[in-house]
Amino acid sequence: MALTNTTPQRITRDIVISLFIYALPVLALVLWFHHTGETPWINNTHTPFVIKTPRIFNFVQPVFTHLRSWGFFAIAIVLGIAEFGLGLYDNKWTKHERIVDLVCFVAPKVLLAPVTAFFALKLLPFALPHLDNVFSWVPFWGGVFLIAVADDLTQYWYHRLHHQLPLLWRFHRTHHSAPYMGMAMASRQNFLYTVFFSQIYLVAALVYLGLGPAALFVTVIKSIITLAAHSSIAWDKPLYKYKVLHPVAWVLERLISTPATHHAHHADSSDDGVGYYKGNFGNMFFLWDIIFGTGIITRKFPKGYGIAFYKQEEWYAQFLWPIFKSKVEGSELSKHGPRVGDDIQEHEVVHQKIKEEEFSIA
Repeated sequence: MALTNTTPQRITRDIVISLFIYALPVLALVLWFHHTGETPWINNTHTPFVIKTPRIFNFVQPVFTHLRSWGFFAIAIVLGIAEFGLGLYDNKWTKHERIVDLVCFVAPKVLLAPVTAFFALKLLPFALPHLDNVFSWVPFWGGVFLIAVADDLTQYWYHRLHHQLPLLWRFHRTHHSAPYMGMAMASRQNFLYTVFFSQIYLVAALVYLGLGPAALFVTVIKSIITLAAHSSIAWDKPLYKYKVLHPVAWVLERLISTPATHHAHHADSSDDGVGYYKGNFGNMFFLWDIIFGTGIITRKFPKGYGIAFYKQEEWYAQFLWPIFKSKVEGSELSKHGPRVGDDIQEHEVVHQKIKEEEFSIA
């Protein structure tokens, strides 16, 4: 899995574009209030927004309300049962992989709680005194627009840089080591990758500033989209199969991450023209990949997933590298392992070809 070679000029260009995109929600709010003549920030007041849902959905509302605690577990279990019931793991969820997935799924929920609680309850009030709920006057949909852009674009860059900078790759490598796609590996991440995940602190800061309801709404929508994109249930295939649905597919696959586009990101090779681990970095919105030219859309699914040179490193190395290193020789997570496995892989292939040529000549 070679990392992408992105020129400094392109990075600079994309950062400038990103700054403009970050400013769009703010600009939209300014224009809206200029048009309506309203000045809710003067008294920090706004009309509360209530999302009305059909009664049939009332039984699932608590799941989304408590998404950051037990709600996510509930969704994961239901989706996981469906995937296993359909036999979509193809016997690749071995004992070793189960341990890695379960540790990465459960441990952060416990270990991160003190970190996020300290940040939200202690650090933010200290760093931003007297700003508690200062932006509570922002309309609900304005807050949704603001958070959706700020949250997901920031995550796009965090994800992209972990693929494009060899120094950061090994922190994200665990997520790509799974030789399958599905609910089981959706949370499979190195713990330090999660701890420094900018999204956690960005959303916490926005909630502190008074955008809590909008932040919860975005979290729910984003969780559904990202879980569905990682799922082994290819819900987008009917959109490609039936011609009448092609216009819907065209819009949807350019707006959000779908199984086809995100599965391509997790492919173990790009030689088939389908796998594209050098791009398709979008999490909720695939739109960022369209804007920055890092996306590929084929409407096909790769034949294999994971890392071609995956050495099934120990769960503690995958979860806590570089605190704990792998004992597997030649692993990127070992003490003297390579930073990028493809460099070693390509060297071995070239060396093997030279040996074959010498043998044929002899």
